[in-house]
Amino acid sequence: MDMEDFPAYLKQVRAHRAELREAVLRVEATLASPIARGSAWRTRVAVALAQLARDFEDHVHLTERPGGLYDSARSTQPRLAATARHLVAEHAALREAIDTCLADFTEGEDDADLEHLRERATHLIGQLVRHRQRGGDLVYEAYAVDLGGEG
Repeated sequence: MDMEDFPAYLKQVRAHRAELREAVLRVEATLASPIARGSAWRTRVAVALAQLARDFEDHVHLTERPGGLYDSARSTQPRLAATARHLVAEHAALREAIDTCLADFTEGEDDADLEHLRERATHLIGQLVRHRQRGGDLVYEAYAVDLGGEG
């Protein structure tokens, strides 16, 4: 990516980062709603997880593309190459975890497992929050740019 285009790219990253954060918060809020609603609760969580899955795919595309954050960090800051590789590896694991979680909510027929599903989804949210933190740290170390905790 041309360095002249980099500020516009970072603006796009910030905007998408805010969207992904909102998707995570939607899942978290839905998980916190009363589980006693049974199938309706399960459906609401599945809808929120589906949106999260789409937003996460956008995140992967945006950060892993040639000249993107991770590619640029690896080429301009060799000391951060391992961190960038680790974040890319996390993408694969998180993508699989999101897909599995979504399938559990959409394919399960028995509402007796709702507590277990909630625990697994809550764990996933924690993983996504930590991934987001590590990504923000990488960007700051590579470019001295704070992507912001709010957006």
